[in-house]
Amino acid sequence: MAGNANNFALLLDLAKEGSSEKRRELLRQITDVFLAQPDQRSESEAVLFDEIVGAVAADLETQVRVELSRKVADSNGPLRRTARRLAMDDIEVARPVLERSRSLTETDILDVIEAKSQDHMLAVTKRPDIGEKVSSALVAKGEDRVVASLLQNNTAKIDRNTFEKVAERTETSNVLHASFVRNAHVPLDLLNNVYLRVELDLRREIMRKFHGVSPAELEAALEASRNHLSSAYGALPSDYQIAKDQIAALAKVGSLRPPVLVQLLREGKKTAFLVAFAQLVDVEFDLGQRLMAGKDLDALAMLCRGAGFDRGLFVTLCILIAGDGGGLSKTEEYGQLYEQVPVSAAQRALRFWKVRAKGAGAQAA
Repeated sequence: MAGNANNFALLLDLAKEGSSEKRRELLRQITDVFLAQPDQRSESEAVLFDEIVGAVAADLETQVRVELSRKVADSNGPLRRTARRLAMDDIEVARPVLERSRSLTETDILDVIEAKSQDHMLAVTKRPDIGEKVSSALVAKGEDRVVASLLQNNTAKIDRNTFEKVAERTETSNVLHASFVRNAHVPLDLLNNVYLRVELDLRREIMRKFHGVSPAELEAALEASRNHLSSAYGALPSDYQIAKDQIAALAKVGSLRPPVLVQLLREGKKTAFLVAFAQLVDVEFDLGQRLMAGKDLDALAMLCRGAGFDRGLFVTLCILIAGDGGGLSKTEEYGQLYEQVPVSAAQRALRFWKVRAKGAGAQAA
């Protein structure tokens, strides 16, 4: 009882003290006593501490508030009022409690995201207890660096809708590429959607994820892809209909086979090649356009491997699309590129592109 009385006396002294220097000393003394063993404090002591310390600290210099923030962040005590005030402070003060204080509620965190700076949001992304509402708010209001940091936190819970919004941003933001691909919880179909946008090393990581997925996981992801189709289409070439009729005529007589792709490219019939490629691989026309325009031979290897084209045909297509004259060294380089793509992973990735093609066809019909 004497100890409790002394604690109350210290708190009351702190509340009444007018000298900043004495306040600092009393604050340090009180926080060391109260936060050392919070489970031994009575509820009334905890409430009084939270009220008085939170109010007094606001008037002290930054370094004192930083010191208090660190102590509160590491405490298990019921210090919501103090923690919230500190979380709404300058980022130097707020960072410790935002990153790890268990006294902050989800509502407190959402209020910080709504009212404070990008640096405050960045600190929030380090928390070990981020739920779906907080993740959604961070993606809605945070800059790319904030979203990238959230994705790097593998304990954060992120729902499908939020991942879709991040995938859309990933289309135009290189900052998000690595963290999006490497997040362990990104849906497979959304990884496939960004495949063409990311660098070679990240494509390899996506392919490894496809290689290790179970049939059940793949089916679930394909179903999600069917339900969330979104493709951007540009204007069709002026000779599209002519090319489409030409390829339809080849298909009618049974001549639409992979080797015809080489013939079409050699004859300079680019649109006809793209129509034939889309039909043979069973993907959308727009995908072939993007691959050819960007001379994206790595993605071409994935599609050709998944469709069962042989190595020689793939190498020839590369030489014609790249327009670099070929040669023995290029032939070997393209052959190795083809061999490096695991067949099973390519087939699984191709299934997503086929879902997109069918969805695009249904939308166009």
